[in-house]
Amino acid sequence: MLITKAAVLTHLNAPLSIESLFVPTLKVGQVLVKVIASGICGKQIGEINGQFGEDKYLPHLLGHEGGGIVEAIGTGVKYVNVGDHVVMHWRKGIGIEADPPIYFTKYLKPIGAGPVATFTEYAVVSENRLTSISADIPFYVAALMGCAITTAFGLVNNEAQLKMGQSIAIYGIGGVGLSIVQGASLVSANPIIAIDKVDKKLEMAHNCGATHTLNTNSHNIEYEMLRIVGKGVDVFVDCTGNVDLISKAYKMTDSIGKTILVGQPYCDDELIIPNMLRNYGGKQLFASQGGLTNPTVDIPRYCKLFKHNKISTAEIATHFFTLDEINEALDAVRLGEVGRCIITM
Repeated sequence: MLITKAAVLTHLNAPLSIESLFVPTLKVGQVLVKVIASGICGKQIGEINGQFGEDKYLPHLLGHEGGGIVEAIGTGVKYVNVGDHVVMHWRKGIGIEADPPIYFTKYLKPIGAGPVATFTEYAVVSENRLTSISADIPFYVAALMGCAITTAFGLVNNEAQLKMGQSIAIYGIGGVGLSIVQGASLVSANPIIAIDKVDKKLEMAHNCGATHTLNTNSHNIEYEMLRIVGKGVDVFVDCTGNVDLISKAYKMTDSIGKTILVGQPYCDDELIIPNMLRNYGGKQLFASQGGLTNPTVDIPRYCKLFKHNKISTAEIATHFFTLDEINEALDAVRLGEVGRCIITM
């Protein structure tokens, strides 16, 4: 039986445990993938920190954006083949929605996983969480296509429906934030305002197409936004999950604009919207749903953009760690030091 090294969440608010697990036999609609690279999304930090409340599925694997190679396919699988290079993603694409796999420790303790897991050398993945790509796409780029880029570009195109010349501001310049800046630049939004507390990340945002950068430690954001835009911004995206910043973002959004939440607030946080009924009647506030991405259709399009040098992934994937170093990588993400952190297997 195949054995994989994997990072397992055994307890909330604790380091991940690196363990050797038995990989289960493939069932209908399941695919065995040799994972080459995985990104770390803020969602994983939230899962580890108990951001979404009690986790009744412990212990389990993590990770929902990756790049790898198909090693074997289960019964009924027809949209990926052995040897395919694939993007591993959390949004549903074409194919079977398979049952989630159960791995086992050497003591036969069950370890759960969702339809996709990427913090592991080998993963059993539901067919509809995989999209085949050409072999000349680097695996770290495939990992970015699993969430960071697809969420961001989908947000720009589908959720914000950002038009040429419309203004956009982004709180929190990590992997998704940088990708939103690039997506906004591709559709000729103006101005594109990047907001963060780390100058290095603001420099990265400028390189990705931001027309203005604001450091929250040295700028009065509300004053600067009014100076730059002259009114509320058409689209304000929050990637932090901080309810105080979300409240301010909503206030700084135009009366007929959109405030879109990418970052996830803690389950017991309360969002306060001041003066709700004054000048806010047409304003929208909603959570992004992964950019409403259709991976089967959108990922090949975004790969074409990468191959034609329309996307700068070097500005997004800023730090690389091995699977054994994953807890160091998670700490780097928590400290806000990285764009997107990539785990290599």
